[in-house]
Amino acid sequence: MVEPKILLRPEDIDPSFPDWEVRGVLNPGGERLNDGKIVLYARVAEAPIYRNKKSMRCPVIVSEKEYNAASETVHKRVIAKIDINAPNVIFMKDKLCKLTTISHLRKIILDKSGYNVEYIDKLPTFVGTPGDSEYGVEDGRITKIGNTYYMTYVTISERNGVSTSLAESDDLTKWKRRGLIFQEQNKDAVLFPEKIKGLYVALNRPESAFVFSRSNIWISYSPDLVFWGKEKSLLNARKGSWESERNGAGPPPIKTKQGWLLIYHGVRSRRGRSRYSVGAALLDLKNPEKILARTPKHKPLMVPSAKFEKKGFMNNVVFPTAAIPSDKGKNFLIYSGGADSIISVRKISLDEIFLNMGPI
Repeated sequence: MVEPKILLRPEDIDPSFPDWEVRGVLNPGGERLNDGKIVLYARVAEAPIYRNKKSMRCPVIVSEKEYNAASETVHKRVIAKIDINAPNVIFMKDKLCKLTTISHLRKIILDKSGYNVEYIDKLPTFVGTPGDSEYGVEDGRITKIGNTYYMTYVTISERNGVSTSLAESDDLTKWKRRGLIFQEQNKDAVLFPEKIKGLYVALNRPESAFVFSRSNIWISYSPDLVFWGKEKSLLNARKGSWESERNGAGPPPIKTKQGWLLIYHGVRSRRGRSRYSVGAALLDLKNPEKILARTPKHKPLMVPSAKFEKKGFMNNVVFPTAAIPSDKGKNFLIYSGGADSIISVRKISLDEIFLNMGPI
């Protein structure tokens, strides 16, 4: 495995407003374009700069109606307005803190090697909407099914909590939002790149406040990508392992001759400190509920190894969200969030991933 390289830091991204700061660029979804270049949709976490922490408020997206109903005094003090790909307009204002940052998705173009940035959108590319994701959108994962690109992403709102929504695009530029597909609290949803037995298939990670089981990867099926069912717990977090606390899907599953290859993250917690590592599982092509092989309990595929993965907004995190084939499919470029602060890229071969696996 090639050592991780930093691809993007917070200082590489322009904030949405002059008096804001970017605190993290992380967890990108990605696809290779027809011309060989790579597009990423990266999560950008940002917040207003406050000189006095006692007066700190947190940003939230509001409707035009709410904006127009506010007084001029409020407009001048706390509301910022931005045009994004007109005629779409969002309005942001400050409220009592629920999240200290608000996230949007920013489009980034890489060269064919996947290691060099050629272009970054100056303004947010994909943002939350009032009532649906007024506290932001996070962690897009992109899958191409047929000729259409689908993006699952996390939406955060007062009404729906932390849920997963779906958008689709023909060109990775204009997106049609199809709404919520997995209800609170469910994250790390990824789609398989083709139907299996006539149904769309997704992996997701529902969470529970109860102590009967750890949060782990589930599998779900759908006739239309909106209504999901036939759900089943698939990949349990293993006690005493690098994923003892919980796990979740990384990039969308990759079709190989041996089976569906799933790269996923796992969390271990010791003495109040968490560590996010990476493993892989191999699922049967015809029946993805059948696990053929898996990264051993005590030998993760990747761990936070570089300084930028060990220290940041959240220490000891490597969080893979995109896997782009390279070298005619022999290798994959793995794009990850590091320490919830930066985006890194690693190159790893299929052979190395398979050699790391053992019986389930």
